[in-house]
Amino acid sequence: MSLRQLLSRLSGYLGASGSPHRQWWCSRSLDTISSVGSWRGRSSRSPAHWNQVVSEAEKIVGYPASFMSLRCLLSDELSNIAMQLRKLVGTQHPLLTTARGLVHDSRYNLQLRGLVVLLISKAAGPSAENCQNYDMVSGIYSCQRSLAEITELIHTALLVHRGIVNLSELQSSDGPLKDMKFGNKIAILSGDFLLANACNGLALLQNTKVVELLTSALKDLVHGVYQENSSSAKGHSVTENIGVSSWKEQAFRSHCALLANSCQAAMELAKHDAEVQDMAFQYGKHMAMSHKINSDLQPFIKDKTSDSTSFNLNSAPVVLHQEFLGRDLWIKQIGEAQEKGRLNYTKLREAIKAGKGVTSAIDLCRYHGNKALEALESFPPSEARSALENIVFAVTRFS
Repeated sequence: MSLRQLLSRLSGYLGASGSPHRQWWCSRSLDTISSVGSWRGRSSRSPAHWNQVVSEAEKIVGYPASFMSLRCLLSDELSNIAMQLRKLVGTQHPLLTTARGLVHDSRYNLQLRGLVVLLISKAAGPSAENCQNYDMVSGIYSCQRSLAEITELIHTALLVHRGIVNLSELQSSDGPLKDMKFGNKIAILSGDFLLANACNGLALLQNTKVVELLTSALKDLVHGVYQENSSSAKGHSVTENIGVSSWKEQAFRSHCALLANSCQAAMELAKHDAEVQDMAFQYGKHMAMSHKINSDLQPFIKDKTSDSTSFNLNSAPVVLHQEFLGRDLWIKQIGEAQEKGRLNYTKLREAIKAGKGVTSAIDLCRYHGNKALEALESFPPSEARSALENIVFAVTRFS
């Protein structure tokens, strides 16, 4: 059976009919955000679309990034889980959306981390201290390719675990209670299975520092997601005063730590020195932060955003808007957007867009993009380095 047939069969099990809409939920002062210096993006030299950037990068590393965790996703254990997921078709359990997204990732967001690990591995090249225990294919050591797969497994496990719903908040439209309970059990088991495979892969690398780096990233992920879920559980509470510094710390843990530590680990596997490892870490950190802010900005800048679409009140543009506005005026603005006990997101979005939050978030995104580009300057010019630059250009372009 071909790979295409396997994917088609898997998407059939999940009831996927196309690319679904998915909704996933060191500081500078506000005065300096708007004066971060000239933007270094070279739009005339870089691809115009995100999909084009990723497609060209995949050619450089040798294969599509979606293949990295495919061996695990098509294992007998997860194939059986995919068949069991048919029971969730017709419900609103988020695990079904996650599973569909793994098959139909039209925006190339799910496998981004592993792709970056491969690109930075190739951009750095071999070190003076040769790794004789590993084969090198297309300028990337086999152990670095294994690390990219492990990074994807950890990220996928996190997405699957996020598909656990609070049964006490279910509505009749979400689906039968027994199906939602079943979905939660599958989310826990399949997420744990992916993490177990990632841990096994880490052990096979036989590098203590790499294990420490990925363990630290996993700890940050759990901490960051717990903080996010705590805020979400309070119904987008406005009683918490989340400043920019606190937001950046939380965003690093939940969205940047895995990529940053994985990039550093890739350099460690190739036996590069501490300076190269730090530059790889800095690129992963700042690129991931730009990607996160870009994602937060979408409800405020997309032309086709539905007026009724909700957005996270702890996202970057909202936090910056609140910081500029002041706590008292922000609470007043929230009150004015309340209608019949519900928040009118259309009205609140227009109020935020009229302030400085959106433009400041764009500036902050480009600030982190510049930092990522600066980190790349320590790597020699190459196709892989250009691809990493183009990824930064793509996530910091808003016109």
